[in-house]
Formats: sequence, structure tokens, C-alpha cells
Amino acid sequence: MELVALTPEKEIFNGKITSVKVPGINGQFEILNGHAPIVAALSNGEVRILDEGGQRTTFRIMKGFIEVINNEVSLLIQSMEE
Repeated sequence: MELVALTPEKEIFNGKITSVKVPGINGQFEILNGHAPIVAALSNGEVRILDEGGQRTTFRIMKGFIEVINNEVSLLIQSMEE
């Protein structure tokens, strides 16, 4: 599965992953390989990415959107918390 995570200022992540957990507006959810197509709003919270090598990347976001189509995941993030 491919993930691209972007803010208006920069690209945060671009690569192959096995899963991503995001803070949906109705609670946290996880995207795995073969997930059905979805577009969802994100609230403030933590994003956790697990890449194909087992490396975990975590960062906090301030709102955004996630789109999943054909194992391609796009995270469009308003901003990151420092």
C-alpha cells in the first residue's frame, strides 16, 4: 500500500506502508491493505504509520482529510503540531 502525507508547506511522508491509524472526527480508525475506498475528515490527534520494514512513524496533526483508493492513501493535513 502507498501513502503520501502532505501539509500545504511540505511532504511529510511518501512510501510503502502496511498500516496507518488516523484520528477520524468520530474516533480513531486504521487503514490496512485492501481497504474499501473512503474519504473522511480528520480531527486533531495522532497519526501512526507502520512502513513495510516495520518502522513506526508518529506525528500529531491539526485536522485534515484522508482518501483511500486502490491501496493508495492520501493524507491532506491542515498543519502539524510542533
